[in-house]
Amino acid sequence: MLSRNASRWVRTDSVAGDKILVTGASGFVGAAVARAALASGYAVRALVRAASARTNLADLNVELVEGDMRDPEAVARAMSGVNFLFHVAADYRLWAPDPDEILRTNCDGTRILMQAAQKAGVQRIVYTSSVATLTIPPDGTPGDETRSLPLDKAIGAYKRSKVAAEIIVKDMIARQGLPAVIVHPSTPIGQRDVRPTPTGRIIVEAAQGRMPGYVDTGLNLVHVDDVAAGHLAALERGKIGEHYILGGENVRLAQMLCEIAALTGRRPPKIKVPRWLLYPLAAVVEAKARSSCREPFLTLDGLRMAKYLMFFSSAKAERELAYRPQPYKKGLEDALAWFGTHGYLR
Repeated sequence: MLSRNASRWVRTDSVAGDKILVTGASGFVGAAVARAALASGYAVRALVRAASARTNLADLNVELVEGDMRDPEAVARAMSGVNFLFHVAADYRLWAPDPDEILRTNCDGTRILMQAAQKAGVQRIVYTSSVATLTIPPDGTPGDETRSLPLDKAIGAYKRSKVAAEIIVKDMIARQGLPAVIVHPSTPIGQRDVRPTPTGRIIVEAAQGRMPGYVDTGLNLVHVDDVAAGHLAALERGKIGEHYILGGENVRLAQMLCEIAALTGRRPPKIKVPRWLLYPLAAVVEAKARSSCREPFLTLDGLRMAKYLMFFSSAKAERELAYRPQPYKKGLEDALAWFGTHGYLR
């Protein structure tokens, strides 16, 4: 059980019988969170869409409730009898034929879930935001939880949707006493990236020698299992209303590609491609994607975001949650091993 103490929650005895609802549990981060919760002794219920692949849940002792997070009736069924909520689900696409669909899913779904949790008397919520809702200081130092990205500065539908959804959660915390902690994963990598994510696609392409060049950008890379552990730490140690970055190491894209090359026995890419040179190609690729309805590997919004080094600090989570991420190379190794075993690398 968890008991309240000065806005923190501390474990007082066994968690047996405590039930956690995990949204997005069939996805990359959600599946890792569900596994971490089970390993910690919680009972886990998962809200999954009818069309969602169940690969990541096949070997887990998880109660499934089928439904869409934008369906209030399905959400109410899933929330019944739940002690805690991990809202991990999100439409994580940098491109979509209908960008408004990303906004509707991430904003409307978040609002409906938070309202249902409040009505059901859920004791504690961990809301999965993103470092996409934070901004980098002008001096180029790593970003932290103190600098929120204004909605009108967010690039692309995904970033706008996550900023807007986080505003919904923050407003409910302030006005309605929503018992939520907000976590900001950076860029997760590792096993069970079924879809895969945009970063997972880079790993797959690079591992097969299909990335001869690169743009000069950078990411904060973190093992997906560390993100999951950070969610549990936020549940048990975090403060209501506080924000915590769950990141790993700040890595230039060129460094990441060199590491992948070393792990796969390939030559690293040598050509640094100016971003401006790729904009016409991205426009053509996106036009083709609209007719095929297949998400393109290169997008205009992706290029716009690549202008910035997305470097962040997890110092607050390390200090307050005892968060301890492992080296990002372990995430690369686990991702490559999983992709190889499951037929992504040919």
